[in-house]
Amino acid sequence: MLALILNIQRYSLHDGSGIRTIVFFKGCPLKCPWCCNPEAISFDPQKVKIASKCIHCDHCAFDVDECPTGAITEFGKYMSVEEVVRVVQKDMVFYRTSSGGVTLSGGEVLSQSLFAKELLMKLKSLGINTAIETSGQGDTQNLVEMSDYLDLILFDLKIMDKTKSKLILGADIDLIKNNIKTLVSLHKRVIPRVPLIPGYTMDASNIKDIIIFVKSLNLTEIHLLPFHQYGSNKYKVLNKDYKLIDIEISTPEVIEKIASEMKKNGLKVILNG
Repeated sequence: MLALILNIQRYSLHDGSGIRTIVFFKGCPLKCPWCCNPEAISFDPQKVKIASKCIHCDHCAFDVDECPTGAITEFGKYMSVEEVVRVVQKDMVFYRTSSGGVTLSGGEVLSQSLFAKELLMKLKSLGINTAIETSGQGDTQNLVEMSDYLDLILFDLKIMDKTKSKLILGADIDLIKNNIKTLVSLHKRVIPRVPLIPGYTMDASNIKDIIIFVKSLNLTEIHLLPFHQYGSNKYKVLNKDYKLIDIEISTPEVIEKIASEMKKNGLKVILNG
C-alpha cells in the first residue's frame, strides 16, 4: 500500500508532546482560504519551478534530478508504510528522551485513512507515541478505527455555521461535529484547535459557538493558532491566487481577548499548541 506523502519533518516541537516527527499527507478535500500549506491541497504530485533559484540554463528539462540549483522541485512522493517507518525510526532516541513521537498531518490524513491506520499500527507496535492533526472531514468509521492506535487527536474547529462552513471551506460541519462527538464518547484524548483567522473564524458569534460546542463535550483544553503569512510565497510558486495577502496579523491584545473569553468559560487555553 502506498500513500502520497508531501514531507516528513523531523525535530518538531509542535503538534504533540516532546520532539516529534511530522508526516505530512498530501491531499485535502477542503478549500480554506488561509491554508498555509497550499502545496498539500492537491491529491496529485506537483512539479514546480522556483523562479528565485532558476539560473535559466540551456538544458532545462524540468527534471528534479537534473536541475543544478534545485529550482525544479516536486511536491508529493508515493511512499510505503515501511519507507515512512524507516525515516521516523531515525529519531527513536529523541522520542524516548523527550516523551515525543510521530504526528500525522496534512493535507488531510482522513483522505488516506487506510494507509494511515496501517502506519499507526506499525508505529504503536514499535512503542512510538502517536498523534494526528485533522479537520474531521472524513469517514467516521475510518477515524474510529484509526483512533485505536492514537495517543492524541488534534481536532480543528473552524467555522461553525453550517452555511458558511460549506460555502467558504467546502466542509460538512455536521459530519465534523459528529466525528469529534464520537471520539469523545469513546473516551479518546481529543484537543480541539482553532485557527484564528480575521474575517473568518474570529468573529464573536463563531467564538461563542465554539465555546458552547466544546463545553458540551466536557472538554477542558483548547489550542489557539493565530493567523500568520508564512505560507503566502508558496502560492506564487504554485501560480495560485492568495486572497488573504492583505489581511493584517492580529495583535496580542486581540488574541488575548479571545483567550480570556475561553478561560472565563473554564477552558485551558494553549497558544500555538
